[in-house]
Order: sequence, then structure tokens, then C-alpha cells
Amino acid sequence: MTASAPSPHVPVLLEEVIAALELSPQDLIVDGTFGAGGYSRAILAAGATVHAFDRDPSALANADGWAELAENPPRLVLHRRPFAEMADALAQQGIEQVQGIVLDIGVSSMQLDQAERGFSFAGDGPLDMRMDPDLPSAADFLNAADEGEIADVIYQYGEERQSRRIARAIVSARPLSTTGELARIVRKATGHKPHDKKDPATRTFQAIRIHVNGELDQLREALGAAERLLAPGGRLVVVAFHSLEDRIVKRFLRDASGQVGGGSRHLPLTEQPPTTFSRPAKAVRAGEAELARNPRARSAILRAATRTQAPARKEVIHG
Repeated sequence: MTASAPSPHVPVLLEEVIAALELSPQDLIVDGTFGAGGYSRAILAAGATVHAFDRDPSALANADGWAELAENPPRLVLHRRPFAEMADALAQQGIEQVQGIVLDIGVSSMQLDQAERGFSFAGDGPLDMRMDPDLPSAADFLNAADEGEIADVIYQYGEERQSRRIARAIVSARPLSTTGELARIVRKATGHKPHDKKDPATRTFQAIRIHVNGELDQLREALGAAERLLAPGGRLVVVAFHSLEDRIVKRFLRDASGQVGGGSRHLPLTEQPPTTFSRPAKAVRAGEAELARNPRARSAILRAATRTQAPARKEVIHG
């Protein structure tokens, strides 16, 4: 199968991300989702050093030939590891603190645009969806899991009300091997008509992709790692693309900045843990000019906050 022609990768909210990081030339920054390297390139241009993480080996290949890799010491260091492991990975290199961390959550434009990766039903391809090729594929999951588990995944991660009907149809049609097959099964199960505005397969594909890659658990772990790794005054910048991701980020920053209730007037006040982040700035969305250039930026939402002097919490409440 030939690769589909990818559209040019456009980093979402690039100017806003760089502004939120408040970069200085001596800074050490973690780019938790290297992708096509858009954020890393801009951070390096500001004089900072970048440790870039990505589970996808084809993404890290985008840095081939970058001059910063060859500097002594290098200003770009690549890690083929999930961003949830950033603190451990840097500790192995003797790094205990960084001045900034940026996370661009979810699937990249490059992955979506390559039919052979199986992330999208825009072009028919193998039912894969893996960011890390060492993981089991979407086909492995759908062809082996029981109907109830498939339904739960589609409901929880796709917020799909017809999840049980879709799961029943998937099990009846097994084995599945292509994205086209899965999309057709979902459309038939949900009574989709060609003139309907939104393709119902979108929610099911999102759900299966999130499950296969463990994306929400990775995000939760990464936020905790960021709290441990950021130096006082360090900046955490997260760009999320759908409500499930943003809900986790929003709750993490709310709790870390002490924006929790003080208890009922009928109960004694409990001692509040020290706040590990300042109150986050107002969430940022793409402006009209960026949306005209890059329609995929429409769902992006940026949240940023500054690390305080308080020690990292032993237990982090996850949304």
C-alpha cells in the first residue's frame, strides 16, 4: 500500500505556546510530544536546550540532520519514550529540574494523514492506530476483546451513546482488518445517512485510538511527572484537543493551584496541601487568522501555569 500524501504540518498555537513558556537562552525545556518538531524548532531558536520525547520512532526521525543534535553538548536530545516517563528519563541523565514543559496532546496531523497508520477513515488502511509500534494494534483489540469491553471503551472514550449497538456489530463482523471496514460497521449500526453532517465513526475511532495508546493514563502520569520535574518558576504549557483531555488538565491545575472548596460549614476545615502551581492563566484558543490557515486548530485549547516553591505533592488527584 502506498503512503498517502501528508499535508504540511502546522504547529497549533505556536506563538501562544512560546509566549507561555517565557523562554530564556539558558533554559532546559521538555517537548513531551516532538511530532514534526514545530515547538522544538521554535524553542531552540530562542537559545534554549530541548529534551524531546515521542513514542513514535517515525516522529523522532524528523530531527535527522538538525544541527542542534551535533552541538557539544547537544541542544536537542531525543528520547523514544512516552512523556509520562520524562522525569525518570531525565533523572537517568542527571537532570533533576527543567524550566519548562510543553505537551501537545493526542494524535498528530502526520499520523492522521498517513492511511497506513490506521488512525483515520479518510483513507482505507490497516486497522492499526498505534503511536508506539510495540503496542497491540486496534485490530488486535477489536478482534479479541469481548463485547462488553468494546462497548465500555467506545462509551467512555468516545462519549458514544450507541456504544453497545456498535460493539455488537463489531463482534458480529469479526475479524476486522481495515479502517474502512470499521467505519462502515459503525455507520450501519448507528443508522448514518450520507447527508448527515457528522460521521459517527469519528467518535468510535477516537475511543479505540485512546484505548490502544493508553492516552489518558499517559496524560495523568505526565502531569504528575511535570510537577516533580519543574523548577520553581518553571512553566507548564498543555495544548489539548478534546474535552476528555482538557478536563484532566483543568482539574489537575485547579487542584494544584489550591482552587478547591474549603469544606462544609457543618464539618471541620481540613488542612489544604501547599499549592504547587500558581492559578492558571485564562485558557487560550486559536484566533481567526490561525483558523483560516489551519482548521484543525479549532478544537485546540491551551492551558498554562507556573510552578511554585512548594514541594511536589505525594498524591495527585486525577480527573
